[in-house]
Amino acid sequence: MAKKPVKVTELVLRDAHQSLLATRMTMDEMRPILPEMDKINYFSVECWGGATFDSCIRFLDEDPWDRLRILRKELPHQKLQMLFRGQNMLGYRPYADDAVEYFVQKSVSNGIDIIRIFDALNDPRNLETAIKAANKEGAHVQGCISYTLSPVHNNEYFAAYAKTLQEMGADSICIKDMAGLLTPYTCYELVKELKENVSIPVDIHSHYTAGLASMSILKGIEAGADIVDTAMSPLALGTSHMPTESLVAALQGTDYDTGLDLNQLNVVRTYFAGLREKYLANGLINPKSLGVDANTLLYQVPGGMFSNMLKQLKDAGKEDKLDEVLHEIPRVREDSGYPPLVTPTSQIVGTQAVFNVIMGERYKMVTKEFKGLVHGDYGKTPAPIKPEFVKQILGDDEPITCRFADTLEPEVEKLKAEASKWAIQEEDVLTYAMFPQVAPKFFETRNQKRVGIDGAHVDMANKSHPV
Repeated sequence: MAKKPVKVTELVLRDAHQSLLATRMTMDEMRPILPEMDKINYFSVECWGGATFDSCIRFLDEDPWDRLRILRKELPHQKLQMLFRGQNMLGYRPYADDAVEYFVQKSVSNGIDIIRIFDALNDPRNLETAIKAANKEGAHVQGCISYTLSPVHNNEYFAAYAKTLQEMGADSICIKDMAGLLTPYTCYELVKELKENVSIPVDIHSHYTAGLASMSILKGIEAGADIVDTAMSPLALGTSHMPTESLVAALQGTDYDTGLDLNQLNVVRTYFAGLREKYLANGLINPKSLGVDANTLLYQVPGGMFSNMLKQLKDAGKEDKLDEVLHEIPRVREDSGYPPLVTPTSQIVGTQAVFNVIMGERYKMVTKEFKGLVHGDYGKTPAPIKPEFVKQILGDDEPITCRFADTLEPEVEKLKAEASKWAIQEEDVLTYAMFPQVAPKFFETRNQKRVGIDGAHVDMANKSHPV
């Protein structure tokens, strides 16, 4: 009998395909296997949030809220988990507090049980509103450490941050190792330190990019980790995660036995094996995403960022510049105060590195988002940015030191008015809020399809705001 059974969070419906095929798995592809997945005794199934929202409306012509409701219906025995970017929600800018509260409320009422909340800079001020809102809705709050390596990041730093998250209302802590930088003995020491500093469960989320995740997770389990994140083997490894079945087999008959049924997992594996073949055949999975790249330890590029950057360079006909961009990323990161590379800072730093390489001169062209990062719009950077660099990027504009959301006016009513011509459900306001350029076209296409179904149109401008 397992004395300390390890719990498993399954990532195949979200982070696995986000990391390997730029979040292109459709609801139609997921749906047939959900009843079989529902028979497995997971801790949770991560299936929403992250880049799924953007991908649904931008590429897949799917309503992300419909996706969540279908997942809730088809996985009645599972805790559904989402990834939430704190004050940035699922978009790429900081939002006013009322919008964050509204989003959390709608996510929970549509079926989310666990909200994994992170901030790209590990600035707790950017998590306050989301944690309070999730506590209020009765969801499980998983507070995240965005794990990274730099002269200012160490285990003491992360342990202190975890303690802060617990005090703020987190129900568990996730070590979010988005670039696969955790080495086995560092993971052991970090988990040990966390267990000594917090009294809530600790989860390890480590990408396979550098080939270390299996070893690191095993050492983390020995140090007392309670939950680990894995992905079904056909969509595991590479820029994705450790395979679920491998972990289950490795722990069978030990004190850490997960208790998951390998035969039932094999039913699920067989289904995703078919999907993998399809994605390889149609080019959705780039073979480069499937290998191990220990260069990650130098460049710290997370899986989702890598697959998207490859695609961007390919689309621009600049795939040959990949190595130069990878060399430039750590330099941009140092200039900007060592932000961990996770959405949105991964995109901000990555895009700026691409510009620096393509323009042939560093910071000849600076993106609006990079200026925002230096200005303090995304929070406090882990290390102070050198005053001369601030001057170079911002000119005479002074950076801010307060929580950026404190400078924002409530925005839900304004968003409701703007979205009212398309909205047919309250949640549409939030879809519009996150992607105001992409959402209108998506709504028009969706609404044309639905007019024949129910003819419904809700005037959102006159709906009361239930936060």
